[in-house]
Amino acid sequence: MNTQAAIIPRQLHVGLIGAGIGRSLTPAMHMREGEHCGLSYQYDLIDLEARGLSVSDLPALIDEAEAAGFAGLNITHPCKQAAVALVDELSPDAQALRSINTIVFRGGRRIGHNTDWWGFAESFRRGLGDVSLDRVVQLGAGGAGVAVAHAVAQMGARSIEIFDLDPSRAHALADQLQAAHATCSFSVGHNLAEALNGADGLVHATPTGMGAHPGLPLEAHLVSDRFWVAEIVYFPIETELVKLARQKGCRVLDGGGMAVFQAVKAFELFTGIRPDAERMMQHFDSLRS
Repeated sequence: MNTQAAIIPRQLHVGLIGAGIGRSLTPAMHMREGEHCGLSYQYDLIDLEARGLSVSDLPALIDEAEAAGFAGLNITHPCKQAAVALVDELSPDAQALRSINTIVFRGGRRIGHNTDWWGFAESFRRGLGDVSLDRVVQLGAGGAGVAVAHAVAQMGARSIEIFDLDPSRAHALADQLQAAHATCSFSVGHNLAEALNGADGLVHATPTGMGAHPGLPLEAHLVSDRFWVAEIVYFPIETELVKLARQKGCRVLDGGGMAVFQAVKAFELFTGIRPDAERMMQHFDSLRS
């Protein structure tokens, strides 16, 4: 008789806080990879819209997760910047960005990280690694916008012109990141048509295109094959902007790679295990097919 004790998988409990996240693929990616790594991995969705809550409820939700023994949380729209004030410590990138999408609970402390910027950069290197970054136009200056602008600057952009419906947010982003990137010039855009006419690429970093926010983030005639287009929205994977840009003949990066690679880094932070990125990408592709 085999008397060897059964191996009990290490248990891990994490969650995602955000609004309108009911169809997120992140839990499935984490839990499948956790299974491959020998973990008993539970990933909960904490949807503000579904619960009738708002960003003001974020402190209580984080408290509840920590008290319940969660290993950590992912944070998404519209909570990434509000969450910064609710942690004890920030990673260097999170400190520069003042926006977090991952909280790790460890040793009675909350450590805030930003894996969005790394996820976008890794996806960009794979999909558009040979394009020019001399002049980049970016739509959106929120939490995700800060992360992708940081990533584009890290990859060697010489100038990034920021457009946002709230010009004060664009000014704040430009001022914030300029101090961290001496070789890249950040500016606030005022004439989108003129900016795109001389741009090498367009980065879209607003919620427009998501299921709850359908449509285009700019007038269709402004999209041209003169420049590449990078999207961060991944649900749906073919947003109206991605579809239009492909029809116009642009080189296009959809939001899928960023979704996967931010999850790759968050998984490593939660578990201490380096996941198989290619396996997670394949699983992501199967989930959306």
